[in-house]
Amino acid sequence: MTRSEALKIRKLIEKASAALGDADASEAPLLFPRWRSGEGYDVGNRVCHNGELYKCIMTHVSQSDWEPQMAPSLFVKVADPMAEYPEWVRPAGAHDAYEKGAKVSHNGKKWISTADVNVWEPGVSGWEEVQDE
Repeated sequence: MTRSEALKIRKLIEKASAALGDADASEAPLLFPRWRSGEGYDVGNRVCHNGELYKCIMTHVSQSDWEPQMAPSLFVKVADPMAEYPEWVRPAGAHDAYEKGAKVSHNGKKWISTADVNVWEPGVSGWEEVQDE
């Protein structure tokens, strides 16, 4: 296979992966384009960075110091929906805040949100620690 053929196949894979829902997409982050500095991203675009899948939540042109894991106002990590207590991700605002009853893990503990539109870090406010079930 030539490099040109491989690039064509890669573009088809990326185009097809865009139709996947977050649940399926989270199982195959490498199907998505790699995050790149200097690239324009629109809300909803998904990218792979360091083997993790992220979704753009604010239209922007990326910069080298705005890597997805370091820019919570621009990207949110697409969590495995099958995980009962996915890792807590700091919300950027009300648009990605946790709802009452949401379950997360943080600092080795499990938490349940006790507030709607919860943007607090577990252990600070708005969360109840889950004792061994």
